[in-house]
Amino acid sequence: MIEFKNISKFYTQNGQTIPALDQINLTIPAGSIFGIIGYSGAGKSTLVRLINLLERPSEGQVIVNQKDMTALSAKDLRTERTHIGMIFQHFNLLQTKTVAENIEMPLLLLGVDKAKRQARLEELLDFIDLKHKRNAFPDELSGGQKQRVGIARALANHPKILLCDEATSALDPQTTKSVLDLLKKINEEQGITIVIVTHEMDVIERICDQVAVMEAGKVIEHGPTVQIFSHPQHPTTKTFIQTVFQQQLPRKILDNLQHKGIDTIYRLQFLGKSAHQPVIQTVIREFDIDFNILFSNMTEINGTVIGQMFVQILGSVDVVAQAVDYMKKHDVLISQAENE
Repeated sequence: MIEFKNISKFYTQNGQTIPALDQINLTIPAGSIFGIIGYSGAGKSTLVRLINLLERPSEGQVIVNQKDMTALSAKDLRTERTHIGMIFQHFNLLQTKTVAENIEMPLLLLGVDKAKRQARLEELLDFIDLKHKRNAFPDELSGGQKQRVGIARALANHPKILLCDEATSALDPQTTKSVLDLLKKINEEQGITIVIVTHEMDVIERICDQVAVMEAGKVIEHGPTVQIFSHPQHPTTKTFIQTVFQQQLPRKILDNLQHKGIDTIYRLQFLGKSAHQPVIQTVIREFDIDFNILFSNMTEINGTVIGQMFVQILGSVDVVAQAVDYMKKHDVLISQAENE
């Protein structure tokens, strides 16, 4: 488990104190895939670099696996860092070393004997499916292959935590999917805690169990990814989600409805189990009402389906109220959307 307790970080520039992180309290559960998202300058990369103390906080504690990283001696800190792997946006491979040599490097620096290094190298080359590239140099690899080598290097010493700082932002969509699938596999098969820093909401959507949204050095919202997607509170969070999952009626549809004088619109949300049940069909049959579906969409958040509909419910006031109550009892989240 990773805990940030009352964390602040300040920089001094031209005699002025500039806050990079401001009183952050956050817990990252062991074994989770945790996303940290924010715009450029939000402080997300600074925050993740506190975990292995590449950056030191000005105030507060960083607790990793029950150890206060800020209180460790230099020797103990070096030991703890061997349990934390890190991958980067631009790969940071040694250009004059082969794939095999890049992957082996952390073990070589730790003084691991050659036989053990070779055994671990073979495991990792097989895991990232790059045995055929073992003697290639970085400039002979594609972006996706370079990042796979970076991942293998980060895994060389069997870390408990893997930090990913914008690890997919330099990759095309298909390669991004491949790298995210590999990270998901690492988490599921090895139980490694993965912390992902990104500005891309689709990365969060694909693999993160939980997410923290940052702005101006603060965590403005955090929680399970499904919860954040279905009930975003902060305007910045809503803006991020809107990039991958339309949460409001399109402007053209809304203008058309207002022109027709239709002012009562319901937003229905279906999460998980309710997304797979014929609730609407049952309501139409049981209550003898009609639905005018104005807009609908669906997405999958790390294996959980979220769907929504914007509808006009046609029927008497009493019957519509009964139908709404029935849907709520069957795990459909309902709100009036006339002002959305």
